[in-house]
Amino acid sequence: MNHPAGTIVFTTVGRPYYGFDVFALHLDSAQEHRLTDGTSVNFNAQFVGDDDDSDLTTVFVSERSGCSKIYLSRHGIPEPPELLPAAPGSLFHDRPLIKNNRLYFISAHEKPLQHFRSWSSLYAACLDGKTGIARLTPADAVDYSPSISQSGDLVAVASNGSRPWGGEFHELHTDIVVFRSSEPEKRVVVCERGGWPTWSGDSAIFFHRQADDGWWSIYCIDLNGDRLSTDDFPVAPVRITPRGVHCFTPAAFHDGERIAVATRRPGKSHRHIEIFNLVTREFQPLTENLNPNIHHYNPFVSPASNAIGYHRFRGESATYGESVVPYLEPVTSAVESLRMLRLEGAFPSFSPSGDLIAFNHDLDSEIGVKVVRSDGSRRWVLLKDRLAFYNSWSPTEKSAIYTSIGPIFESVRTNVQIARITFDPSDFDDHRDEVPSQVKILTSQGSGNNAFPSCSPDGKWLVFRSGRTGHKNLYVMDAVNGELDGGSIRQLTEGPWIDTMPSWSPAGDLIAFSSNRHNPDNTEAFSIYLIRPDGSDLRRVPVAGPDGAADRERINHVCFSADGRLLLFTANLGGVSAEPVSLPNHFQPYGDLYVVRIDGTGLARLTWNGYENGTPAWWSSGGVGEEELGKVDLGGGGVVGDKLRGQFEEPLWISCDIDL
Repeated sequence: MNHPAGTIVFTTVGRPYYGFDVFALHLDSAQEHRLTDGTSVNFNAQFVGDDDDSDLTTVFVSERSGCSKIYLSRHGIPEPPELLPAAPGSLFHDRPLIKNNRLYFISAHEKPLQHFRSWSSLYAACLDGKTGIARLTPADAVDYSPSISQSGDLVAVASNGSRPWGGEFHELHTDIVVFRSSEPEKRVVVCERGGWPTWSGDSAIFFHRQADDGWWSIYCIDLNGDRLSTDDFPVAPVRITPRGVHCFTPAAFHDGERIAVATRRPGKSHRHIEIFNLVTREFQPLTENLNPNIHHYNPFVSPASNAIGYHRFRGESATYGESVVPYLEPVTSAVESLRMLRLEGAFPSFSPSGDLIAFNHDLDSEIGVKVVRSDGSRRWVLLKDRLAFYNSWSPTEKSAIYTSIGPIFESVRTNVQIARITFDPSDFDDHRDEVPSQVKILTSQGSGNNAFPSCSPDGKWLVFRSGRTGHKNLYVMDAVNGELDGGSIRQLTEGPWIDTMPSWSPAGDLIAFSSNRHNPDNTEAFSIYLIRPDGSDLRRVPVAGPDGAADRERINHVCFSADGRLLLFTANLGGVSAEPVSLPNHFQPYGDLYVVRIDGTGLARLTWNGYENGTPAWWSSGGVGEEELGKVDLGGGGVVGDKLRGQFEEPLWISCDIDL
């Protein structure tokens, strides 16, 4: 494949608002101490050392370089940290820990042999630099969430082995696997079904899983000394925490009497850190007393058990670090010729010259459409007091944008209309925050759910999805008059399935869209299809292989490259990169961006993280806009944006509405 070029703007659910920093809570004084410097997001940390709690040196993950890398913060001082060794070419590192001068971490830089498998594997590197980075995960396996025993001799991971990913993400189908750090090839499944292991000493392993009664709980297995034989395992674990409270991401004390856990309790809306006493069977709340209205994630215990670490939103009143959500944030690209920008919003669409981007800031609010300069320096409200989603800027008119007005993700009969928004482009200046506009509804009242417009390259036609027949199919209509005022409309696809999110090719000869027409009963599996504007030459793009793979593909948000040879989309092909229960909410935390040729060959992955990435727009022209996009800054005082408020959600699939 020729290297894709230009700029891709996309959204990541919730991620712009995290503002994570790592903190330590001293158990004797109940004082909270910040361990990271407030740059970007910092998370999934571990203390470094054996028995000295006065040091508080911490290894952690940060995205300050545009992707997740591993850093070391020394002596608990929140100054710029030291970058640690990384897997060459990797854009995703997670769950680092250091034991006996050896760094262990998860990376996702090696492609698995099959689609629908995570790339996540465990690696190790000696910090003295005498040896390189070694892969500890077998070639056909997937590992998450490593933990090292107190002596450093034993390693535990959550692993699904060589089993294919089944599409699950609420609770991953992983087992607890143990091996000696000196013999990673001799792996033993010590317990089936479990995640996020943590050692107490060298014998007890605590982990989380969802109990049969619906509550996430902590379980324990005892390795009974030095035995580690496949003849003795797997064993049945013992449930440790009671029903009535969700407990996840445990961190064990080495005294064998306590574990730290993150909890969600009925009647509470935030995740907090608590200590569970294994002897008295009682919880000791920690963070709710300090920051009751902030989520706290993934606890870790200091070597001498005198402090508990975690990461959280740094707070609106923080006097340090970044406090602004940039309108556009550069993200490290896997392709040197391709620029990647994360948008604070969704459904971006470039103006004809690329100097402006239309988007939807909040799909739940009535600030319908906004426009941002492509250098991220200025933003305006174009349409307000209406719900709107999915935008298409006319390729021939800088003064016209098409959008969907109404609620997103609703039934075929819900009233959603295609609208044409017109305005004076010269009004996008530095003297106003709102730009006057005129709205013309193009679809008829009572025609059901009309959404996802895409304008033809000559500016004369719109292709969109409509539910007017009781099924969601594609239609083409007049881009100026719509189906009203003498305009015309015709049905492009027809059938009892879902055809959606169409995109017109730059040459006008093809329309790409997502559909489950290969299996209409499965509303979770979507593939890319191509069709000509006259309805001929319909075909599936075999991204993951022959037609049988279509039942596993979940591909959406497709659009073309400027030359029409490549398709950009979000998909589930790389599985899940991290345990989703350890993160804030993502509706599908396996959405990464990919490009492929229109014949389905030359697939290339563009993003790696534990988040949901989607709604991309691709622009490449060599004009003014490309120059302006090159000026987007990764950080510093020049960044403009909204105040960082930490307005992300807990996973919506974790419910406390369970019968007790």
